[in-house]
Amino acid sequence: MSAVTQADYQSALSAAVAEYEALGADRRRIDDRLAQLAQTIGTLSRLLGLEPTVPLGLTDACRLVLRGGLPMTPVDIRDRLHSIGVDLSVYTNELAAIHTILKRLNEAGEIRLVPHASGKHSYLWQRPAKAANLSPAIAQFIRQGPGSQVPGPRSGGKRTRK
Repeated sequence: MSAVTQADYQSALSAAVAEYEALGADRRRIDDRLAQLAQTIGTLSRLLGLEPTVPLGLTDACRLVLRGGLPMTPVDIRDRLHSIGVDLSVYTNELAAIHTILKRLNEAGEIRLVPHASGKHSYLWQRPAKAANLSPAIAQFIRQGPGSQVPGPRSGGKRTRK
């Protein structure tokens, strides 16, 4: 019977992290393409005079527009929402509603503020990090590569035998 070695665990961790990052990149590519297609469908449907079969809430509509990948001001977002057929007539003040949504999305880390000297700030879709919930030891292992040692759980970095 063969024993599993530290190197085997390190190799498995490296493979898992690499696959996680690759799947994250695939997800971002697919999300980008879905956002592009949703905007295209919305625009074409509106041009044909068709009503959307699944109306979007304002938050999801803002997400959709921002996933286009370009920094946008609240006015740009409002204009883009109009162009893809989002009905903003239910809001007394469209821009106030959009500002509220942007503030919440920013606080949630879904978008980030891009400040401009002119005072007209833009917002940009914040792509998720490649890997989430990594301990400092795992992050160090990833940076140093598969040949590095993973610190022990309670020993301050060195494994000891009892």
